[in-house]
Amino acid sequence: MKMKYILLNKDNMLVKILTHESLVPDAFIGVNVGTALSDMPSPTQVVALLKAQNIRHVRLYDADRAMLLALANSGIRVTVSVPNEQLLGIGQSNATAANWVARNVIAHVPATNITTIAVGSEVLTTLPNAAPVLVFALKFIHSALVASNLDGQIKVSTPHSSIILDSFPPSQAFFNRSWDPVMVPLLKFLQSTGSYFMLNVYPYYDYMQSNGVIPLDYALFRPLPPNKEAVDSNTLLHYTNVFDAIVDAAYFAMSYINFTNVPVVVTESGWPSKGDSSEPDATIDNANTYNSNLIRHVLNNTGTPKRPGIAVSTYIYELYNEDSRPGPVSEKNWGLFDANGVPVYVLHLTGAGTVLANDTTNQTFCVAKEGADPKMLQAALDWACGSGKVDCSPLLQGQPCYEPDNVVAHSTYAFNAYFQKMAKSSGTCDFKGVATITTTDPSHGSCKFPGSAGRNGTLTNTTSLAPSSNSTSSDSPPLHLHNIGSFTISVIIGALLMSTVFL
Repeated sequence: MKMKYILLNKDNMLVKILTHESLVPDAFIGVNVGTALSDMPSPTQVVALLKAQNIRHVRLYDADRAMLLALANSGIRVTVSVPNEQLLGIGQSNATAANWVARNVIAHVPATNITTIAVGSEVLTTLPNAAPVLVFALKFIHSALVASNLDGQIKVSTPHSSIILDSFPPSQAFFNRSWDPVMVPLLKFLQSTGSYFMLNVYPYYDYMQSNGVIPLDYALFRPLPPNKEAVDSNTLLHYTNVFDAIVDAAYFAMSYINFTNVPVVVTESGWPSKGDSSEPDATIDNANTYNSNLIRHVLNNTGTPKRPGIAVSTYIYELYNEDSRPGPVSEKNWGLFDANGVPVYVLHLTGAGTVLANDTTNQTFCVAKEGADPKMLQAALDWACGSGKVDCSPLLQGQPCYEPDNVVAHSTYAFNAYFQKMAKSSGTCDFKGVATITTTDPSHGSCKFPGSAGRNGTLTNTTSLAPSSNSTSSDSPPLHLHNIGSFTISVIIGALLMSTVFL
């Protein structure tokens, strides 16, 4: 049965009848951006990757100022977070909450399109001592938004993990009753403010912990014959995947305590691409299958068996592999991209729209790293145009890539030319740590970089290797190719005759 809402004017005259479906926007796919990387890309690099992949929704695990500034004027819709360690202070003080909103939200809008504040993360299961103040924290944050007239555009909620008991059949699901003193006022708050129930959904863990009861295909959204589908014996609803069953379990659990109109947004879902010996199903193929099918499923607006046609917007966990995360191997390998912005795998998204559909494997460039030592850049530039056998003639005065005439711009061209020439082989974009890979084309004006718009470097038969940050040799070219002022023919010729290899 479809829920209907009757809109009345001030004289209680009928204005319009809306179905619940008409009030719910189309589903979107977003990504979580974790920062536990040993070589975390700069905020501008992160935003460049988001733009290149047409990712229009992101969730941050904090409210990092540099990241919010980089996201300004991008149009990307941003969820910022109150970290768990700040929750107690905010939940006990309206003033502290107001200061947090002023510093982390008001200071950035409207340039940065902040649309949601996630207060804590999985608080009931990871920080139970903060449970008594959780709803207060949400209310205090919301009050600060009301005071700034931002409550209409910014929603407040809190992500949950596995607080649902007996999730199959979904119709019998219910919340852990010990959390009723929190869940009831929380759901009242979400309902009254038009917010949503945030849920982290991980079929990977359900599959791993089921001891073979849950078929892998069922967890991965793979098609199942009708006789293999899970059927809720109470509702006779058919479930073709674990994801829908978990989401519906949340809907049933909410209805069990008389809340039937709070939508679900999945704040985390994904599959690891690599695991240790005890995690044999954490593979690139399974991760690709899960995330590709998940994206298609969400963007098709199919909803769930209990709520067909109702959007279940979802944030994929996560943008980058976080190599600094503790725990098993799988914990470090949930990302869609490595730190250089290179896809861990290419998603199968034909017909699923444009989000995350760009294969950046063949759209990567090597550029000078932000903040790199100019002397190190100079030495690496000399090597690339010398022993690296890069054609640096476009950098001559009067040529297309001469301007801007500085070591950063010129080394970027040379690094990328070498990287493309070496077919983007592993280790060919390092140059003793002053280079990095990007998916943003560095071409400008008439200066077209190799690898851009059909210009491809070719692999040559050479034994010269790009300078590596792991190299132990202290050799460096005896001649500086670039002196920031200008290039000369004699300098290039001299560099090409150098025999010293910059390693």
